[in-house]
Amino acid sequence: MPPIEDHPLRYQLANELHARPFPALQAPARAVYLAIKKAQDAASRDRSEDLDHLIDLLDRYGTQHPQPGATHFTAAIGKHVLKWEQHTEFVTYTVFLNGLGERPYDPADFEVFPEDWLREAPGVRVTSAMLRICERPEDESRINDLTRDWMVADSLAVSRVIDDAVVVAGDFRIDEGGHLRFAVFPRSDVGVRRVGRIVQRLCEIETYKAMSMLGFTRVRAIQPRMTEIDEELTRLMTAMTHGNAPEEETLQALLRVSSELETLSAQTAFRLSATGAYEALVTQRIAVLREERFEGRQTFREFMARRFDPAMRTVKSAEKRLEAMSARAMRAGDLLRTRVEVKRSAQNQDLLESMDRRAGLQLRLQHTVEGLSVVAISYYAVSLVAYLLYPVAGMAGISKGLMTALVVPPVVLAVWLGLRRIRARVEGGEAHE
Repeated sequence: MPPIEDHPLRYQLANELHARPFPALQAPARAVYLAIKKAQDAASRDRSEDLDHLIDLLDRYGTQHPQPGATHFTAAIGKHVLKWEQHTEFVTYTVFLNGLGERPYDPADFEVFPEDWLREAPGVRVTSAMLRICERPEDESRINDLTRDWMVADSLAVSRVIDDAVVVAGDFRIDEGGHLRFAVFPRSDVGVRRVGRIVQRLCEIETYKAMSMLGFTRVRAIQPRMTEIDEELTRLMTAMTHGNAPEEETLQALLRVSSELETLSAQTAFRLSATGAYEALVTQRIAVLREERFEGRQTFREFMARRFDPAMRTVKSAEKRLEAMSARAMRAGDLLRTRVEVKRSAQNQDLLESMDRRAGLQLRLQHTVEGLSVVAISYYAVSLVAYLLYPVAGMAGISKGLMTALVVPPVVLAVWLGLRRIRARVEGGEAHE
């Protein structure tokens, strides 16, 4: 070994790429498949419950337990082989059985999962399927006869996959027993690992398709409310354009609409993003099969293009519509807030002009009052000065009236100059401040 320290997660990360090996299947064989998901908040569920449920099943067959915290596990249960995988939102159980059984797609095969164990599952069934791995007949027209007997003809998809190594068939319909049906016809020279990979891909296509459709049902549930909100938003924007309603009321209504749109976005964000991820997985899993047409039948890709893709386009359309409505509400709110601010600025300008006018009137009134103040103060000042000068007037031989008249001009001038000086000091102090 080179003298260098490994990253603590180096081996864990390298082994993760090999953590979920494909099963090895030899025709003839059967498989029963079950995917379980918690009804609400599956991504944040207590995952120890999944492991406990698996251990309960293993105990019924006397099988060893997985390691604590395991996310995948494969073991023999009786005469069969169980493969268990834990995913972000769901867990899957696949049981492989030898031989083809007494009759095709016998519901009794699913009894490998006990009824009471199913009732105690920490979630609900997302999907379940039964698969038959049959030896490929030399007369390939026989495949058409078998699939017509086993499945619904109008939705049946049949393809040659992996360079014609295998023929696969499925109708994606739930039968009387509550399961979907798939058929796999490998050539005799095809390796057991390749057969196992194809069976695994079929199970994944069905599971990811079912998980994607959860987003479609969520969109259908919120579409009526989205339409109502869209109409309300259009009405509010029309009112803004024509000025039919007070801006404050319209702004409050827009804020309520924006809040509801944000709530809808938050409630659907995970499901819609998960739907996009699952749709991509469905497309990728079908692509790796490298399908070729078989006897003029529709392929899995064609089936999805006719039935599955329109639902996914509806989901994407609703997601974009929700984003567009949120953006419209935000823009409308910004425009209305700008209008309200401009109106308030105009009102403030009018208020300032009114205050200026009142200040001018107050100043003129003040000047008038000052004039009256000069008269009043002068009146009392003249009286006081006259009293002081009466003795002098007697000595000088001047009458009291004449003395009072002579005193008036200088007293009035002195009072006027004194008030003017006081006003100048006051105004100078205010300007300095």
